[in-house]
Amino acid sequence: MARVVMQAVVSVDGFIAFPDDTVGPLFDWYFNGDTELTARPSGWTFRVSRTSHDYIQPFWDEIKVTVIGRHLFDTTNGWDGKPAAGDELVVVTHRPLPERWLADHPDAPFHAAGSAEEGIALARELAGDGLVCVTAGDLGGQAFAAGLVDEVAMDVVPVVLGEGVRFFGSHVGTVLLDDPDQVVQGDRVLHLHYTVKR
Repeated sequence: MARVVMQAVVSVDGFIAFPDDTVGPLFDWYFNGDTELTARPSGWTFRVSRTSHDYIQPFWDEIKVTVIGRHLFDTTNGWDGKPAAGDELVVVTHRPLPERWLADHPDAPFHAAGSAEEGIALARELAGDGLVCVTAGDLGGQAFAAGLVDEVAMDVVPVVLGEGVRFFGSHVGTVLLDDPDQVVQGDRVLHLHYTVKR
């Protein structure tokens, strides 16, 4: 059965972007090292510390399906039809994907779902026994609140944004996590991984 991990780069005060969706210094660590990190199948390359590479590359390579919300799809123009990580991508949306975008990207391995629950179920089916990555923010918070997330991965950057898009969206309530099973110090980033207590 597929595992579902909620993941994002996050500030110390819990934000994954400013209110206007820009990330400011949150992604600086992607470009401050001497070891190449590659996102597949998008082919994006970054230069990070060896320590960050050795943590992130296997994680990215294990992702079979990514689940995103419509807002991120619109903000990134659906990454031009190539998932940032994984073989397939599920977009949780209440509106059909734009016809023009679909015409421009007829072979894009993208699927639509009407709710976080439907999106995670579809992603699990597509992933088989692989890894499903759901993006943090409102969609991730909905999946987390519904008990659909098995693991939480945070790349914590030493910056305080003060406002913006929260890692867990508008999720309220208490959920216990196990102690972190991975704590990896990179250059200007701390990689943390938790399992959700069941």
